[in-house]
Amino acid sequence: MPTLRRQVAAVTAVLALSVTAGAVSTSAFADGNRKTDKTATATGYGGAVSTVDRDASAAAIEVLRHGGNAADAAVAAAATLGVTEPYSAGIGGGGYFVFYDAKSGEVQTIDGRETAPEKMPADAFINPATKKAYPFGELVSSGVSVGVPGSLATWERALKRWGTLDLGDALRPAIDVAQDGFVVDDTFRQQTLDNKVRFSAYTPTRSLFLPGGDAPAVGSIFRNPDLADTYRLIASKGTDAFYSGPLAEEMAATVQAPPKDPDWVPPAGAAAASIPAFPGYLTTADLAAYTTLDQDPTHVEYRGYDVYGMAPSSSGGTTVGEALNILEPFNLGEMSTAGALHHYLEATALAFADRGKYVGDPAFVDVPTGALTDPLFGKERSCNINPAKAATKPVAAGDVSNYDGVCTLAPALAAHETDTENVSTTNMTVADKWGNVVEYTLTIEQTGGSGIVVPGRGFLLNNELTDFSYDSTNPQDPNRVEPGKRPRSSMSPTIILEDEKPFLALGSPGGSTIITTVLQTILNRVDLGMTVSEAIAAPRASQRNTANVTAEPGFISAYGSQLTPYGHKLVPAGDAFTSAAEIGAATAIEFDRHGLMTAAAEPVRRGGGSAMVVTPER
Repeated sequence: MPTLRRQVAAVTAVLALSVTAGAVSTSAFADGNRKTDKTATATGYGGAVSTVDRDASAAAIEVLRHGGNAADAAVAAAATLGVTEPYSAGIGGGGYFVFYDAKSGEVQTIDGRETAPEKMPADAFINPATKKAYPFGELVSSGVSVGVPGSLATWERALKRWGTLDLGDALRPAIDVAQDGFVVDDTFRQQTLDNKVRFSAYTPTRSLFLPGGDAPAVGSIFRNPDLADTYRLIASKGTDAFYSGPLAEEMAATVQAPPKDPDWVPPAGAAAASIPAFPGYLTTADLAAYTTLDQDPTHVEYRGYDVYGMAPSSSGGTTVGEALNILEPFNLGEMSTAGALHHYLEATALAFADRGKYVGDPAFVDVPTGALTDPLFGKERSCNINPAKAATKPVAAGDVSNYDGVCTLAPALAAHETDTENVSTTNMTVADKWGNVVEYTLTIEQTGGSGIVVPGRGFLLNNELTDFSYDSTNPQDPNRVEPGKRPRSSMSPTIILEDEKPFLALGSPGGSTIITTVLQTILNRVDLGMTVSEAIAAPRASQRNTANVTAEPGFISAYGSQLTPYGHKLVPAGDAFTSAAEIGAATAIEFDRHGLMTAAAEPVRRGGGSAMVVTPER
């Protein structure tokens, strides 16, 4: 596999921002050879890819063109996203890898979720003085939120099981992008600005992402030579260079003593912020002991399709699968759009109730995966949907120990779990000419993870442990903090087969809204007759068993007046950690019977995605 280096023209302009020990940012017009355009839909043959980023998609396509398969291309794209989407992905995080093997006709998965360090106490998030949880904003930007990273181990395992390249070759495109740089777009700048306060608190993060005290300018070239060197080290020495040795020691030391500037004060004009920089519990022993898990996927049948997803520790496969089972008895295609959306919102509330009660890390919790994805259980839960009226939220969980498909009505509850899973993350869909398919969701959790860059190494550490429930005093909580445990995730990489052949593969970022994004996209495509591109572009809403429905402005304007009579209360999406009022950023590939592939990405959300094919349709 030849190096996939992009040519860089001689720099003729002065440095636009500054040069630091980490990043270098120069004027983009000095490099006219760089392409920044994105295409949201691409149709063709020989292989396809959809990601949020042009450089990552291009890396995958080049691997496919040179004979690599879907697993090879996915790892190359993932490593590149670690450069160009560093606030959403990278070797400091983890994820879930779903693979359709064309030879065996089977769907298989890798659980590469982060784990809690062995020395992490159950009350790690509790202030001993108040006996209450520390504020989320303090926990997220600290060492205590950092779990043992799993992404790099996932890449190695995927290549060993299904790939044709070694890890070093798969990393080459990302090394070149990190060394030569990429063009800063509006999304990258805005995400940097959204994190400016907490990035400024940590010296190595500030040096890398806030050169000269500001976010890199749109159109400038952002380089990360430290990350290029880290990738080269791993390419040469293998994953042992990450999970042991000096780099492991540096990661552990960074988590245990976060490198906060002792003289830090919030930037001028910023709201008052408190960043105590709590020390974490990660050790070199934790890193050395990390392993990925090979798992069977979840499986449900829906409208004649076989839908495969990610089993726990992710809640994605069980919750998407259960919601589809709940919807199966209803003919959504014959309803009004508002009626179909009403049933969708009610089904997700019921499925989220069961998610909260039953799903956690199966190494620590007896998760009833079989019951949650049983069509009889789904049919019983579907009886709770009133076609004309939204139920009072939150609704209670169903009884997985006693069900027979006969209606059992669930009462409303007085309270519900607090959702701390954040909206960042990234997703990709890849297929090759042999018919293999990858759906891969990877993350560092918060946009910007913990906000802590490992000094001199060029990557951010995750804050995945904030996905645990904060109150660990309840022994019945399946997602309470426990040493060595994987926090529950909502990542929902999904592959759908028709007659044992790929029909549709899709996934999305978005925290707990990942589940509803994937589910709504399936409904749009299968039940409402949209094309895959239309299904992704359509406005979204998310009901996660809460009093209000989170919705994009476009959804509220299109359907709010029609859904209000049902009793749904729609509120705009968005939170304190992002300036966007968006839900998800999906990717997908649809397959027809003649080998034609349609790769689809977001046309607008998160700056638009990048869909590519090896040989475009003519």
